[in-house]
Amino acid sequence: MPSPKTPAIMFQGTCSNAGKSVLTAALCRILLQDGLRVAPFKAQNMSLNSFVTRDGGEMGRAQVVQAQAARLDPDVRMNPVLLKPSSDTGSQVIVMGKPVGNMTVNDYLAYKPQAFVAVQAAYDSLASEYEVMVLEGAGSPAEVNLKAHDIVNMPMARYAEAKVLLVGDIDRGGVFASFVGTMEILDDWERELIAGFVVNRFRGQKSLLAEALTYMEQKTGKPVLGVVDYLPNLGLPEEDSVNFKAGLFSPHRPAGAHVTVALIDLPHISNFTDFEPFLAEPDLFIKIARTPADLADADAVILPGSKNVIADLKWLVKSGLAESLKQYSQQGKEIVGICGGFQMLGLKIDDPYHIESGGETLTGLGLLDLATVLEKDKTLTRQMGHHLASSLAVHGYEIHHGQSRAQETCDILRFTNGESGGMGNSSQTIWGTYLHGIFDADPFRRWFIDRLRQRRGLAPLNKVQAAYDLEPAFDRLAEAVRSQIDMDAIYRLLEK
Repeated sequence: MPSPKTPAIMFQGTCSNAGKSVLTAALCRILLQDGLRVAPFKAQNMSLNSFVTRDGGEMGRAQVVQAQAARLDPDVRMNPVLLKPSSDTGSQVIVMGKPVGNMTVNDYLAYKPQAFVAVQAAYDSLASEYEVMVLEGAGSPAEVNLKAHDIVNMPMARYAEAKVLLVGDIDRGGVFASFVGTMEILDDWERELIAGFVVNRFRGQKSLLAEALTYMEQKTGKPVLGVVDYLPNLGLPEEDSVNFKAGLFSPHRPAGAHVTVALIDLPHISNFTDFEPFLAEPDLFIKIARTPADLADADAVILPGSKNVIADLKWLVKSGLAESLKQYSQQGKEIVGICGGFQMLGLKIDDPYHIESGGETLTGLGLLDLATVLEKDKTLTRQMGHHLASSLAVHGYEIHHGQSRAQETCDILRFTNGESGGMGNSSQTIWGTYLHGIFDADPFRRWFIDRLRQRRGLAPLNKVQAAYDLEPAFDRLAEAVRSQIDMDAIYRLLEK
């Protein structure tokens, strides 16, 4: 007789970016606060924001945040399949933390049955270690063109024996039509798994929703189990580039003396969460740069990570930003490259194994004496080290195919294993590193900002101004969601 499944509940959405990831993190923290051993799970994630676990596996950042909410070390079993889009019709496919190849849509459809076997094994292994599982779906379970080969929504809920809460974003409008429409499209067995609805991102007077909530239960036979407020400025890392492209990094300029950092919005930007710690700094303005004019008043420019360095380097040239960066460097201002951005600063990038192209070799910006080869094997590792000029500790992780070699550049940081962690010019006004998360360290981030302040003629503050600490954010999120969702009903669902 098979063992009973671990109690589980699942958030699915009427659309992408309905707030499933945040609600999953919130419920993980609530259940943890209530004394339960809880773990998150998402069968398949599509994102350019990824993370490296302690044992060198790659997984989506959303499940990392959810693991942190549950006070767990991230584990690739929490996100056994990760798709990293490299073009409009293809992705790098990562299974249990390791890349298995670049696949077109049709290639991946043929591979999906094999992927689902890995998903089920990962879920069973992880669930056996915890008292409760909180699952997240992807997109919508009612995408009629995807349902036949879906492995992340209703088929996963059925496998986990999880009751489903359907989340809708009322801020977009049409939320109740989305709920009803989703229910109409679902098959009978799928509708049976739906336990209720969660209205997310509500602004206004909740009593005005009373008639609509009653209508929903009468129409579908399913209750609305929560109306969650629009919660701005959560202070948590974003899942993917949707909110970044929508203006996450476009806050108001600080009123007082400040410095400006231009972050170049590459078409295939990845791991933009590297720069979220800057958002809390009172004397720094992050400006998104898409044209040469956007660099005009910047004290520093950052070239972020990229999932397709070859394509994004071509875009830099075509947009005029490549030439502007060369002119900018001649002014003695600071240019920083992270991972793919680091590679672009060099002399050339060679892709002999067709990792991102048809085997091209591209000329880089030529700002560092650096040559990069995109190798077959991917570097996936956690790192700790010291930034040499500041003598401050830094930490983070590396995710890259590129291997870079230099002759006349200077080391700018050294890892604890003795390896170089980044390179720069002699004045260190132009530098780069493969270390994602380098700005997470509060003292180093302040040192970086203070150096920019001094170049602008401002006095350094010499004291950490903002702590990049997610714990208070998780507790604020849990408090808000707990008060706005029917937790008694949630617990009843977990008992069934």
